[in-house]
Amino acid sequence: MRRSQRDAVAGNDKTGLTLIQFNTGIYRNLFFGIYLITVIVLMSSCGSAKYVPDNEYLLRDYDIEDEQNTTRKEEIKTFVKQRPNKKILGFKFYLSLYNLSRKGKDNGFNNWLRNIGEPPVVFNPDLTDKTTQQLELYLYNKGYFNAEVSDSVAYKRRKADVYYTIDAGQPYTVRNIDYFFEDATLSEYVMNDSLPSLLEAGQQYNVEMLQAERVRIERILRNRGYFNFTREFVYFEVDSSAGRHQVDLLLGISNYPVKNEQGRVVQTRHPVYSIRDVNITTDYELLRKTGNAERNVADEDTLLYDGIHVVFKEKPNVRPGLVTQKNFVIPGEVYNAIDVERTYRNLTSLSAFRMVDIKFREADGERPVLDCDIKLLPATKQSYTFEIEGTNSGGNIGMAGNIIYQHRNLFRGSEQFDLRFTGAIETLRESQKDELRTMQEWGVEARLRIPKFLLPFRTEQFIRKYNPQTNLSLSFNYQKRPDYTRTTLNSGFGYDWKAGGFFTHTVYPFESSLIRTPFMSSDFREWLEGTYLFYSYQPHFILNQRYNVVFNNQQIRKSRDFQYFRFSAETAANLLYLLYSVSGAPKQDGVYQIFGVDYAQYLRADIDFRHYDYLDEGISLVYRGFIGAGIPYLNSAAMPFEKQYFAGGANSVRAFQVKNLGPGSFPGDTASIFPNQTADLKIEANIEYRFKLFWKLEGAFFLDAGNIWSVSPDDDREGALFDLKRFYKEFAVGTGFGTRLDFDFFIFRLDLGIPLVDPSYQEGERWLPSNEGISWSDLTFNLAIGYPF
Repeated sequence: MRRSQRDAVAGNDKTGLTLIQFNTGIYRNLFFGIYLITVIVLMSSCGSAKYVPDNEYLLRDYDIEDEQNTTRKEEIKTFVKQRPNKKILGFKFYLSLYNLSRKGKDNGFNNWLRNIGEPPVVFNPDLTDKTTQQLELYLYNKGYFNAEVSDSVAYKRRKADVYYTIDAGQPYTVRNIDYFFEDATLSEYVMNDSLPSLLEAGQQYNVEMLQAERVRIERILRNRGYFNFTREFVYFEVDSSAGRHQVDLLLGISNYPVKNEQGRVVQTRHPVYSIRDVNITTDYELLRKTGNAERNVADEDTLLYDGIHVVFKEKPNVRPGLVTQKNFVIPGEVYNAIDVERTYRNLTSLSAFRMVDIKFREADGERPVLDCDIKLLPATKQSYTFEIEGTNSGGNIGMAGNIIYQHRNLFRGSEQFDLRFTGAIETLRESQKDELRTMQEWGVEARLRIPKFLLPFRTEQFIRKYNPQTNLSLSFNYQKRPDYTRTTLNSGFGYDWKAGGFFTHTVYPFESSLIRTPFMSSDFREWLEGTYLFYSYQPHFILNQRYNVVFNNQQIRKSRDFQYFRFSAETAANLLYLLYSVSGAPKQDGVYQIFGVDYAQYLRADIDFRHYDYLDEGISLVYRGFIGAGIPYLNSAAMPFEKQYFAGGANSVRAFQVKNLGPGSFPGDTASIFPNQTADLKIEANIEYRFKLFWKLEGAFFLDAGNIWSVSPDDDREGALFDLKRFYKEFAVGTGFGTRLDFDFFIFRLDLGIPLVDPSYQEGERWLPSNEGISWSDLTFNLAIGYPF
């Protein structure tokens, strides 16, 4: 079957208001225009030396030759003092923009081009010499004490290429490690914790290793009450006279300097501090406005709770037990830097506050003691948000709106309550009848997030350590389409908490959904009856349990490589089925029912992995892999429609329309007006090259591959069943490019998908460029909010 026939019918089942997809001619022309301009700009790099002064050279490129492979290029390039203009896929795009401006013209357009572009990098020999010195210093710090770095320059047509050659030689290793403590009491803590030490005899000498050891020792001692201890008290002496390319290390810790009665600085033991008083101001902004921010904790608006002074104005804006439960800084205990970090993390997670400030003051006394002041600035208690957006799903124009009410401190315990009203209307064009009809959707959702575990036993220590949260939700959604009407009632109760710094766990011991289909058109019912999909559209009840774990080591505001990993597992109705079986409950048409409808029983799990690789400033490469499967059993003949997977669309294989790809090599049904392909198994992989263009505009090139399959032999769709012998031949492949507008608070995205491999064709004909070819009707435009992954 030809792809153009498949695309004549759009898969328009509404899955969300942020996913928008279209393929109208006007937008194709607009996108093609942007693409053409981009190509012209890239090609203009031929005149890249346009703004280079006479008798000067454009720095075209540099290379570092290191035959011994002693360095990592990603690390060492930071020491190169002069680098050429940034490239996008080998083209100096930003320099090309700059060169598009006319020399000698100082007007708005030419200034704009120079502002968004990048001036040429003119070769500077002095910076080359400094780079050579920096590379030698870098190698010296890595243990290559006899390293030599040379440079050479090749000139050609007003352009210069710089080559750095590294002769590192043999590295020095650590022979012996000795310790010297001026304050002998510190040795107990440092030496007892020497197992995770970064220093080890026999390893290669590395200054970064020494610096990391200083940081480690600082952290050990600050967690033992040494409030004023810093890494500057840790020093190293290196003796390289041992010969045989070895060094002896001496790690020393100096004493704490203080002034005596005569005003002279003398060295003494490092003091160990304990906590005396902890003062938590819950409405600091209000006290500041009234001039009472620095009030005495003994004033009448101070409450002593769990040994902690809770300071407020007239009446606490939150329950005192909330903030004391999140606090780790306890009076009478020794100062611990980890406790301070945990307290800050716990308090900043509370929706009732918008800022947290923790400070310590040395207090007078016979022993070293600290007073802790924790100042909390309340967030806006209530807010209302109105959202209106245009939608375009599969070429169908519509409008959606949301009204959102939010309360960030509902019961004075930092409970966050969200109430959302949604509504949407969308036109639906039926290609077979050439009629224009409408789809309506509206719903209401209530969510309550409580910053603790709602459990029948005490969890104070767990709350302090992991900062858990209880989530409750209730929603109703009504969807009216020309073919059917569907209502969904959802409820949920679950927990989430953070652990290990990068991990977030979510457990929902209870989630339920009641799905009814009060209306089906005769045509739609006739199309469904007798097919495997019939059961998925029938009214049903879902009572499930779900567990998610997410790993994300992204560092905010730092352009460093990071990974994202999510594992999700879900099962439904196992306990319910057991109770029905033991009780001998009767079956209806071979299955158990609840509330007059069948209940679903299944197991579902999926894995989503992403790697973000930052290549240069504003340029990154993102990899994503996804695999997920759902298996129905016992009380279910098929997975519920809501729990099945689909492919295609703005966040999947973008060269194919949403829910119009697969399953497997299934060619679709050109006679049907209801294409809506879903299945039980999904495998997908994506690569996206992202780069900054100018202003708020970003660009991207991408390659997507994936498909969905059925795991049940009862599925009557030809080619839909997953088969180990042929599934790898059924991957759909698409490429394309996109533009994004980054407005900080949201990303507006427009992607053009170009199909390369279509599994719906016969084997040997699936590679479209050399078989059917690719026409305008095969291109798919996706309009969406946010990055695809």
